[in-house]
Amino acid sequence: MAYLNKVMLIGNIGKDPTIGATPSGKKRVTFSLATSRRYRDNNGEQKEQTDWHSIVGWGKSADIFEQLGIHKGMTLYVEGTLTNRSWTDQTTGQKRYATEVNMDTFQLLTPRGQNGGNFQGGNSYNQSNNFNQASAPSYDAPAAPDVVDDDLPF
Repeated sequence: MAYLNKVMLIGNIGKDPTIGATPSGKKRVTFSLATSRRYRDNNGEQKEQTDWHSIVGWGKSADIFEQLGIHKGMTLYVEGTLTNRSWTDQTTGQKRYATEVNMDTFQLLTPRGQNGGNFQGGNSYNQSNNFNQASAPSYDAPAAPDVVDDDLPF
């Protein structure tokens, strides 16, 4: 049986990325990424929900984040795998859990030095390749089929 663990997110960086290293010297970047989705509640009012994702990048990714000066408010496309980890809190002795996205690829969607606006090109980096300039992939979503609420199974 084949398995798949892949996460793709587009969102805004919530606070400036933290660059650090493990005790063995492996460089690491950590940051939070906010994604939002809109929906209509039972009263028909449009609502927006923001989800926060913990992102971790290793080695060359941390170097590139540092070189580019990626910071809070910038928009990123992040691709990676979902990972879970646990540890025992030294202060309380309680077991703690975290779910993180282990970043494999990212693309900067905000031009450096700007904090907003639509941008059609970006800087992309893939763990298996060198950093390069690339245009953002274009994707024309197919038209949504006409769905009547009565057709939904829930």
